[in-house]
Amino acid sequence: MTENLRIVASKLRRALAELPYLPKAVALVWHAARGWTTAWAILLVAKGLLPVATVYLTRPLVNSLVAAIRSGGAWDQVRPALVLVALMAGVLALTDVLRSVTVWIRTAQAELVQDHISGVIHQKSVAADLAFYDSPDFYDHLHRARSDAPYRSVALVETLGSLLQNGITLAAMLTVLIPFGLWMPVALLGSTLPACYVVFSHALRQYHWRRRTTAEERRTWYYDWVLTTRETAAEVRLFRLGGHFQSLYQSLRRRLRDERVALARSQSLAEIAAGAAALLLAGLALGWMIWRTVHGRGTLGDLALFYQAFNQGLGLMRSLLESVGQLYANVLFLGNLFEFLALQPQVVDSPSPVAAPAAVKQGIRFSGVTFRYPGSDRPALEDFSLTVPAGQIVALVGPNGAGKSTLIKLLCRFYDPDSGRIELDGIDLRGLPIADLRRLITILFQEPVHYNATAAENIALGDLAASPGRAEIEAAARDAGADEPIARLPQGYNNLLGRSFSSGAELSVGEWQRLALARAFLRRAPILILDEPTSAMDPWAEADWLARFRRLSAGRTALIITHRFTTAMHADTIHVLQQGRIIESGRHQDLMALGGHYAQWWSTQMKLV
Repeated sequence: MTENLRIVASKLRRALAELPYLPKAVALVWHAARGWTTAWAILLVAKGLLPVATVYLTRPLVNSLVAAIRSGGAWDQVRPALVLVALMAGVLALTDVLRSVTVWIRTAQAELVQDHISGVIHQKSVAADLAFYDSPDFYDHLHRARSDAPYRSVALVETLGSLLQNGITLAAMLTVLIPFGLWMPVALLGSTLPACYVVFSHALRQYHWRRRTTAEERRTWYYDWVLTTRETAAEVRLFRLGGHFQSLYQSLRRRLRDERVALARSQSLAEIAAGAAALLLAGLALGWMIWRTVHGRGTLGDLALFYQAFNQGLGLMRSLLESVGQLYANVLFLGNLFEFLALQPQVVDSPSPVAAPAAVKQGIRFSGVTFRYPGSDRPALEDFSLTVPAGQIVALVGPNGAGKSTLIKLLCRFYDPDSGRIELDGIDLRGLPIADLRRLITILFQEPVHYNATAAENIALGDLAASPGRAEIEAAARDAGADEPIARLPQGYNNLLGRSFSSGAELSVGEWQRLALARAFLRRAPILILDEPTSAMDPWAEADWLARFRRLSAGRTALIITHRFTTAMHADTIHVLQQGRIIESGRHQDLMALGGHYAQWWSTQMKLV
């Protein structure tokens, strides 16, 4: 017995620990749909009182019918009965009307709440540090928030409504039962205690099971993505991977399914036992009332009133208990949303920011920078120093993993260095407002996004704040060499790209890269960063683009990261990186004369051309 009490107390403490999420959840609903929520609450109060009116009308209606029958149908006895029948019909009709209106209001409210929650998740995801995306824990948080929050928010709205309506009705029903004895309401409440324990206990078990299996559930989503997406379709077919990933998916789903079914079975057995206890108590109460009526201590109307009130009260207690259990479960799972929203970025604006320069006059300087990616012991950069003079083109070359792309992420303040300084015109980047710093930079990323939008929209996304016109978009396309593939599209710049939606046209890898290059050129930022700008171009396209590049970069500070030495040779200065350090620097001719790594790699690459 002591052990059982200890377990119950432990579960109660854990349940109470989650209650702070309840006012947050209610505030979330209120913030999303205040007007609809107010109207919904008024309707619920009305709906909660109508069943009580039905119960109160039952006793006089039954008694008047008995009197009318005993009088042989005398009109003075039938008339009161007809009036009561009409009132009962009016209450039932009004109940149906309010039920239909509530569905409409609840739908509008739920849609607003769902959209609001999706909005705050999107806002938090965009504001989160890039470092969060390096952590599996972040993906677990995001998965739980994204998979549970939208439908849990709708369920929360419905549950709160049911709780309010049933609570009002139950309170009124208890007042009906009090005249039959104070122990009646107590017995009614006591009959639900076993079920209360079952509901809360199962909600907590379900919640902890979902948290424990988040990573496995995300893996099933991954297997599903591999089997159904276009990106993997070719390899899955060529290497006959379909059966392999189907087997992995089914195996993991089978284990998760078995665990979930076991939880449901345990809950069902407990609910049966709790229901049996409630039924026994209800039978004793009803037997007592029948005995009371048979011995002349009550009328048939009293018996009908008691039966309706006690039976409805028992049903309401069960519904109320289910609503409380669902509310608790929804609050538990919405706790995942609040945990996600509580994540705080580390890369933030300085409390005393310095105004960003309008143009780059001195250049960019990395001084003694050391940086490790989150969760990694190996430094991506170690005591790294580099100067990029204003107005010059600087190329970075080196093997994969040398730290070239890391420089871009640090320069954009996607991360902050562990030690050292990165300066722009002598100002530490950490002192500049992040938004202003990033407005100074335009980038072609190594793996640019293929937006499923029109060709014009794909380019315009490079500088939405400037609201670029068609002339500016077409000029950027010409500069990047994207105008020719766009001209071949049936609708030109208005043609939808990608295969995700109807009428979309797919581009080659090189054509997508030129489009992304146009997006980078559209933003007339003073700092131009190109990560592998010619990797998907054939030698003829590369030669054509390089012939125009110096004109396009005039007056801008350009940083090119490339594996192609035919691209790097056009830079004013070339830095050779290896294992997070610069090992050689100079112009192409100087590095060739040096006969070091650059010269060796150049010779090797030229043999492959």
